[in-house]
Amino acid sequence: MIIVTGGAGFIGSNLVRALNDRGHRDIWVVDDLTDGTKFRNLADCTLADYLDRDEMFTRLRGPGLPPIEAIFHQGACSATTEWDGRYLMRNNYAYSRDLLNWCLERRVPLIYASSAAVYGGGRVFREDPACEAPLNAYGYSKLVFDQVVRRALPRAASQVAGLRYFNVYGPREQHKGAMASVAWHARNQLRDSGGIALFEGSDGFGAGEQRRDFIHVDDVVAVNLWLWEHPEQRGIFNVGTGRAQTFNELAQAVISHAGHGEIRYVPFPEHLKGRYQSFTEADISALRRAGYDRPFLDVATGVARYMAWLDAHG
Repeated sequence: MIIVTGGAGFIGSNLVRALNDRGHRDIWVVDDLTDGTKFRNLADCTLADYLDRDEMFTRLRGPGLPPIEAIFHQGACSATTEWDGRYLMRNNYAYSRDLLNWCLERRVPLIYASSAAVYGGGRVFREDPACEAPLNAYGYSKLVFDQVVRRALPRAASQVAGLRYFNVYGPREQHKGAMASVAWHARNQLRDSGGIALFEGSDGFGAGEQRRDFIHVDDVVAVNLWLWEHPEQRGIFNVGTGRAQTFNELAQAVISHAGHGEIRYVPFPEHLKGRYQSFTEADISALRRAGYDRPFLDVATGVARYMAWLDAHG
């Protein structure tokens, strides 16, 4: 049995679909379907069972539990604008800590989602405490769990791997609303208004020249599955392309696919000043040293693939 928490969400549902494509049907999906629209992400997937997030530990600690091959822990509140710290620490940190302890006690591999938000506004994005300074409560909730993992790794008898996702985009993210990717919002703006709005300059970058490490969800899923296939690899790894590209480049990729449109620039929001990452670029040296040698999609290729998927799926 394989467990995917957050399995009805963006990355989780893509992971379930990829597992299905590899012949795996014995999958428990764990999520919170208070937002019932997320069912669409699983409509073409095959599951063994669905568990509400509050039910999972009851099942894990109950009788008759089948052997668990691995847990892909993707569930979390991913809203960088959420400032209820108690909620974030309960939902993102405490839940993850309890799951880690369960896995360590039973020697079950745990591959979990961390975030590039732990790095904050720095310019060096390396898996090193000296580089970690989150700008928001979401990033802090992820960092605290990473710190617990670091302390647990020397005594761990099974695989524990944390993946610091950079700016992920791709299919099955429509439920995320304001937290959906720049590519998703750019396509919708282009469809509705004929143009794409980007921020004016910030933090020393020109209009639309803020740079992010944009990574297609297919690449994120591929790293998760590769790590599962290599249980000797443990630790915390950045998951990005290793190459920052501008918002202008991403918007142009959306426009190129559509065949029309223009970019316009809007004032940088006051509420984001001091809380916004104007630059991210994953140092993927640790992932490469671990043996992951596959290329990553660049923005032009990845966005074209995503736009084609959206054209086909509505």
